[in-house]
Amino acid sequence: MPRPTARACYISFRRLHITNVHTACSYNTEPNNLLNQVRVLSNRGYLQEALSILYTQTQAQNHQTYATLFHACARHRSLHEGISLHHHMLSHNPTNPFDLFVTNHLINMYCKFGYVDYAHHLFDEMPHRNLVSWTALISGYAQQGRADECFLLFSSMLVEYYPNEFAVASVLSSCFGERGRQVHALALKLALDSCVYVANALITMYSKSTSFGCMYNDDKDEAWSLFKTMQVRNIVSWNSMVAGFQIRGLGTQAMNLFTQMHREGTGFDCATLLSVFSSLYGSESNGNKQVDDVMSSSLKFCFQLHCLTIKTGFISEIEITTALVKSYFDIGGDIGNCYRVFMETSTSHRDIVSWTSIITVLSERDPEEALFLFRQLRREDLIPDWYTFSIALKACAGLVTEWHAMAVHSQVIKAGFEGDTVLANALIHAYARCGNIALTKQVFDEMEFRDLVSWNSMLKAHALHGKAREALQIFGQMNLQPDPTTFVALLSACSHAELVDEGIIIFDSMVGKYGIVPQLDHYACMVDILGRSGRVLEAAELINRIPMKPDSVVWSTLLGSCRKHGRTSLAKLAADKLKELEPGNSLGYVQMSNIYSSSGNFNKAGLIRNEMKGSSVRKEPGLSWVEIGNQVHEFASGGRCHIEREEIFRQLEGFIGQLKEIGYVPETSLALHDIEEEQKEEQLYCHSEKLALAFAIMNERSLCYGGRVIRINKNIRICVDCHNFMKLASDMLKKEIVVRDANRFHHFKGGVCSCNDYW
Repeated sequence: MPRPTARACYISFRRLHITNVHTACSYNTEPNNLLNQVRVLSNRGYLQEALSILYTQTQAQNHQTYATLFHACARHRSLHEGISLHHHMLSHNPTNPFDLFVTNHLINMYCKFGYVDYAHHLFDEMPHRNLVSWTALISGYAQQGRADECFLLFSSMLVEYYPNEFAVASVLSSCFGERGRQVHALALKLALDSCVYVANALITMYSKSTSFGCMYNDDKDEAWSLFKTMQVRNIVSWNSMVAGFQIRGLGTQAMNLFTQMHREGTGFDCATLLSVFSSLYGSESNGNKQVDDVMSSSLKFCFQLHCLTIKTGFISEIEITTALVKSYFDIGGDIGNCYRVFMETSTSHRDIVSWTSIITVLSERDPEEALFLFRQLRREDLIPDWYTFSIALKACAGLVTEWHAMAVHSQVIKAGFEGDTVLANALIHAYARCGNIALTKQVFDEMEFRDLVSWNSMLKAHALHGKAREALQIFGQMNLQPDPTTFVALLSACSHAELVDEGIIIFDSMVGKYGIVPQLDHYACMVDILGRSGRVLEAAELINRIPMKPDSVVWSTLLGSCRKHGRTSLAKLAADKLKELEPGNSLGYVQMSNIYSSSGNFNKAGLIRNEMKGSSVRKEPGLSWVEIGNQVHEFASGGRCHIEREEIFRQLEGFIGQLKEIGYVPETSLALHDIEEEQKEEQLYCHSEKLALAFAIMNERSLCYGGRVIRINKNIRICVDCHNFMKLASDMLKKEIVVRDANRFHHFKGGVCSCNDYW
């Protein structure tokens, strides 16, 4: 570092130099001198000083001075100054407003700021145009993603001019498919394909033209073939190819190419790393390689990239840190490591964007940690924007605890965002997932502007809570054209409420009235509607008529209906299809075992369980959660992990005795056949939702709403015995018990469930 005296001298010299420029301008106003002074100041970043010199002149200035300043405004992202300069030029040069050189710079400036329509207006009024005029406007449309206008303008230009490499590269960046091939053919004809800018654009164009996740063939990959034949490559060429693999889901190829870059000493930049990080989750399995092995390999590669970013200093770039955290998260890395990476970032680099990014990453897998970080950013005096609030509400929906959503809602109001439609939609979703349909309605009713997401969110909320009639009423009030999501919500509502005829009418109206072609989600809902109501054969016939290959959701839906109505042979078909599509899913095994047990065929049920064990498939353990005093307590079947286990079992034992006196009979038909009846009952008593209820009764004073409502969340579907248990418990306790299982909400009140035992 220079000594203080030397540094002071340097600053004084720089100030003197600038002062001399101003002084000279005040005395020497010849156009060439003015142009040189303006150019020097604008190049050094002193745009305001350069403009001030121009504005103090009384006589008209040459157009080159204006062009230099327009270029500087575009380079320094100074829109306001550029518009003011344009007004100044028009008022001081009214006789020749469309000088070719200046207007080209104007078009470029307005395009850079996104004002493409106004740039096109200037273009149309030009008495004369050159290749630069066309190229500037084509580039503007390309940068704004307006592909049709860009291609049309490029086609019109060919009547007057042959394009240069910049025009070709620009139009290629906005088109793909057949259009892209036409431009490629023109580039070959004009010998522009050898230009590195055009070749880079061609790589990106062909990458975008290939479907995501398609089968990769090295010899037939047009983007890769172009890359291999390039005689000259720059860093953009390598980045384009890495990004090309990434956007097609070819993560392994992207990582291999980056490894080659590093091995050859090509170098890399932020853009390279961001593409590689995004590729880690897309590194698909090949041949017999198992997904777990691939994920382990990706995790190892991510760790190596992490070390490389530290070694090269890229870890200080907040976008790299965010991408690193997201990669660790996506490929199953430790959440603690994700959090540590973020917190080790310099505080000065952690702005609201970076905080929002890390909260977004955590909101799905660890919503509790996401909300902790949301509170942490407030402690660092950062102000959330509407997007940050929407992600926090998404985390609340994942945590399904109502008070978190209410706390964020109050902050939304305090920040003045209560009129924001996106946030209102997020609130509707959060409150619905937390089980409070009343607050969901309140938010919807208070909305000033509702978009399609608002209406769809309300339909989903009512479907989730088994309120099909209300969902149909809301649909009748919609003042917007419905989309496919609308009908998924409606059909789902009908399937949970035995509205078979209504569901059929809605399904038929999709094509006939609204011109919407049903997709697999819609067919799955119809299979559910028919199957639940006992029309299982019709549901199977519908599957045969589906114009696309049925997925696991369709077959699992049919399997559930077969279990409910005892259709064993059809159930076996559905279970076999499900095992083919998802070999690691336990649902097919468990449902078939239950079907055989219900019919008394315990030998076959045992064989199914042995087959499941032999295939190393494990049933997802039943877990339940209940919120007591703003703290969430988790229960597993058997309650072995809870510190108050003994007291909970004493409470539950006494409660079961009372329920038996009013008619509770344990449903033991699905329990293991080779144990005594008493043991079967004991197994049922240990189900996680029963333990959660007993614990809630023990802590009645700490429940929400003064203990009038008990809310329990469950990760899998509630069983028949627990469903009967909760109905009787709600009547005896004189409380509403809300159980959210893997499918929907069950509102138990006065001995009745909102699903009317149709679940």
